[in-house]
Amino acid sequence: MTNEQPSRTSSPFSAIRAIDYTVIFVRDMAAMRSFYEDVLALSLLRELSPNWIEYGIGSNTLALARPSRTATDAPPPAGSASLQLAFKVSATEVDACAEELVQHGVVLPSPPTNQAFGHRTLFFRDPDGNLLEVYAEI
Repeated sequence: MTNEQPSRTSSPFSAIRAIDYTVIFVRDMAAMRSFYEDVLALSLLRELSPNWIEYGIGSNTLALARPSRTATDAPPPAGSASLQLAFKVSATEVDACAEELVQHGVVLPSPPTNQAFGHRTLFFRDPDGNLLEVYAEI
């Protein structure tokens, strides 16, 4: 009996090079769509149905979906985040994003902050309570 681990290079998953798209399962599609389009100003890529909406972010796609579209999971309970997304910008843009969010009535738990690990961070939540971050390397 050997304790050899299978080689990672032999796995078909070693061909993965990037995250192509991210799906956020939503509770309130109208509120989420308004937030991502009107507040974050993301460009609508396509709407496959009222239950699946895609935005283009660089070479990636961010989709808002009702869970029944791809899985039978119930929506996450109110008050619990499903995920955290981090959006990278320049250092001056972190503060500009904070101002824009406040103008749209988004509550910021704290102002933009320089972190000891070399990031300037801004945290906030979308209408479903998911934690979002805008950050810059400093």
